[in-house]
Amino acid sequence: MPLGSFARPLPGCRTLTTNDGALAALQQWGPASANRDTAMLGFVTIPVTAFEQNATLIWCEETREAAWVDPGGSPERLLAAARERKLELRQILLTHGHLDHVGAARELADMAEIPIIGPGEADRFWLEQLPMQARMFGTAEVKAFLPDRWLHEGDQVQVGRQLLDVYHCPGHTPGHVIFHHAPSQLALVGDVLFAGSIGRTDFPRGNHRDLLDSIAAKLWPLGSETRFIPGHGPMSTFGEERRSNPFVADQVLGGR
Repeated sequence: MPLGSFARPLPGCRTLTTNDGALAALQQWGPASANRDTAMLGFVTIPVTAFEQNATLIWCEETREAAWVDPGGSPERLLAAARERKLELRQILLTHGHLDHVGAARELADMAEIPIIGPGEADRFWLEQLPMQARMFGTAEVKAFLPDRWLHEGDQVQVGRQLLDVYHCPGHTPGHVIFHHAPSQLALVGDVLFAGSIGRTDFPRGNHRDLLDSIAAKLWPLGSETRFIPGHGPMSTFGEERRSNPFVADQVLGGR
């Protein structure tokens, strides 16, 4: 199934593989830390499902407490990945309600006996329609669920001793949120922005203008050096996308 089913990829966009060597190569971007005086936020990304969605495991290096962000599939594998690293899985964080990002969330939460946090409540309809989404894309049945906590602009989530700021970034979906760890200059942006592309807005309640506003008003102010993990494909920095992204580069948005 093409990546473009839920995201707008740039043709020829490199995809991540799932072997340990590829994951080790990915971790040249992490563990994330601004300096040695700052406790580190570790991370590793494992693409799952036919959508090659980036399920991302983040953890506090000091306490070894962890969270899965957007576990789209393969719950047993994701649980094993946390255990192999001797991490204490404490929660699941969701950026938005599309099937490829939440497909394993309920099962993984039940297996680990942990809460599901996010997305924004405006994505309630997506979560309630998960069975329909699964039928549309020919995947195994996924039951509808609601999170233990909805997220809002200005909220924070805590992973061990690390705090991540929550920003509401609608456009791809109305309740989409992103997570930013300021000390690390690291953001997990779901399907808002990609290396060389942006999220699709042709789904129900998607809005292209809202998406562009979210990127310009919420992401760019986080700093050009900020690295980001997108929902699909390789990492990049906000600075690189402002220079070269054909949809949202500064010369395209014209100082928006």
